[in-house]
Amino acid sequence: MLSDLAIKNFAIIDDLRICFEDDFSVLTGETGAGKSIIIEAVNLLLGGRASSDLVRNGCDQAELEAFFDIDEDSTASKVLAEQGMDTADGLMIRRVVSASGKSRVYINASRVTLDLLKRVTRDLAGVSSQHAHQGLLKEENHLDILDEFAGTVSLRKKVNTLYKKLVPLRSKINTLKQALETRQKEASFLQFQMDEIRDADIQPGEDEILERKRSALVNASKIFEGINRSIHEIHDRDGSMVETLSMLSNEMERLSGSDDRLEQPARRLSSILYDLQDATEELRTLSSSIDLDPASLDTIDQRLDTISRLKRKYGGSLETLFKEAAVLEEKISRSNRIEEEIRICEQESERYLSQITKEARVLSGLRRDAAQKLCRLAQEELAALEMGKAKFDVAFSFITPAGPEEIVTAENQKIGPDGLDSVRFLLSPNPGEPLKPMVKIASGGELSRIVLALKAVLSKKKSLETLIFDEVDAGIGGATSEKVGLKLKQLSKTHQVICITHLAQIAKYGTRQFRILKHVEKNLTFTTITPLVDKAARTEEIARMIGGTRITEATLMHARELLDHASQS
Repeated sequence: MLSDLAIKNFAIIDDLRICFEDDFSVLTGETGAGKSIIIEAVNLLLGGRASSDLVRNGCDQAELEAFFDIDEDSTASKVLAEQGMDTADGLMIRRVVSASGKSRVYINASRVTLDLLKRVTRDLAGVSSQHAHQGLLKEENHLDILDEFAGTVSLRKKVNTLYKKLVPLRSKINTLKQALETRQKEASFLQFQMDEIRDADIQPGEDEILERKRSALVNASKIFEGINRSIHEIHDRDGSMVETLSMLSNEMERLSGSDDRLEQPARRLSSILYDLQDATEELRTLSSSIDLDPASLDTIDQRLDTISRLKRKYGGSLETLFKEAAVLEEKISRSNRIEEEIRICEQESERYLSQITKEARVLSGLRRDAAQKLCRLAQEELAALEMGKAKFDVAFSFITPAGPEEIVTAENQKIGPDGLDSVRFLLSPNPGEPLKPMVKIASGGELSRIVLALKAVLSKKKSLETLIFDEVDAGIGGATSEKVGLKLKQLSKTHQVICITHLAQIAKYGTRQFRILKHVEKNLTFTTITPLVDKAARTEEIARMIGGTRITEATLMHARELLDHASQS
């Protein structure tokens, strides 16, 4: 619950501190005294948007503080525990707004982000003001209210998570299909190029080898003649080199028997003779292998022409040709991989679609069951607030898909990030009137009671500890205000209730009452708050609310009667 609230240099408030109890507190005072400014301060401490306009004129900054007593198992405690912060002694929130518009947030003396503040205060308190009334009229908020009542917020988040997975996955599939279509258009040409290179079956270095072979073929006749001439001179003719050397070798070998100094020359001549004979055999073999057929040269020329053509077409060298072949093979292979990736993604998409369809249908069913209960309970609360003839309903509709890219069920019902349903609240305030959207028919008094009725219903479901009401008495009076006051008192049995009101019929039900006054000193406006701790002070304030500035004994008596009646209720 909210225990203490301190406000400094905020709008017309100079320095203000309020201590609350876990009961029903009413804040009363003249119009313009600063009551709604206090609500604005609470909104900022709960994470509302700050503005430099709220800083008191002539001051550098405004300072707001609130102390909450919280349970260890509360959402606030759990969120702060995740941040390593201890809340055993309670929760102190401090917010500083500078005249430049910058805002700083502190929780238990540690500076934090505004996002963390919103997470911490999410279930601490709820403010129902004129702004909240307008929020109730906005149909985009109705689904949030219904999910809050139905307890389906977590299931809705699950649907939203699946939706956020499915949408980009389907987008990825479309992108892959477009890429595959482009690849398929190129496929025949790519395959032609690949086949052209593959069918040529060119080997590394083949062009250089063929050039050497061609050079040999071009000079084959000269080579053949030179080889055979060498064979003739070395071995075949009379007086050949082998014949002459053989004779000399034999003579040296014979003479070496007489002079051993000739042994070495004789062996060398013999070795040379053997080398010449071996060379002759090699030349004979080579001579027999020489291709003198002109067709062989044509064959090599054709092969070299094929290689040259492909080299020119694919980069200028065999190295770039082979690289291009690898690139072509990768492109063709990539098309096959895209098809496989599409298949895998479509399987995953079908799985997510099945899951989100199942969860969205369950969510829709729970919402519809909860809507019936909400209507019944809201009807009961409205009856207690002098709107027994009114009818409240929750209208459901499915969203029509806009195109084939939408996520839909088998029945062609669109699944959005929040599920299948579009929801809006309808009201018929008087018998014989058809149900219509509340924004079209609700008067100020009706709207105040509708907000209070829904708050009463929702507070049974939501773990809010503090309920703050401003403008709850707008457009009502008489017996209706009595009903509203009594309803607020009933709510205070399970929640801390803080209410700003101009009506004595509501203020009288407060367990505690604070009077807010505005006065001017030296051309400066100041707002003060005074707890009315005794019955006499409360009687005087209730009398002022009844009779204005002119308080008579009759208004005082009426005020006492109101307070006595409230204490017995």
